[in-house]
Amino acid sequence: MEGTQMEFASLGFNGLLSIAVTLLSIYLAWVVLQELKPEAFLKRPNSPRAKMLLVMLAIILGHAFATFILDYLNWSQMLRYLVE
Repeated sequence: MEGTQMEFASLGFNGLLSIAVTLLSIYLAWVVLQELKPEAFLKRPNSPRAKMLLVMLAIILGHAFATFILDYLNWSQMLRYLVE
């Protein structure tokens, strides 16, 4: 493979990894949010608005967690340039 093709393949892999980590993190956040009792802080916990709130919270929390994981992975890969 040429250098340019390897760079494109690496970018494609990083994009695929980012999508997979983000979707997995959103799913995990959704599973964790299911353990909450929405009756404690919502008037109508079974309403469509309450469900949408839980979906939005799962996306926000999952995205934040995925960003942390991907940043940590990126930073750990940069450490090799410290000793070169």
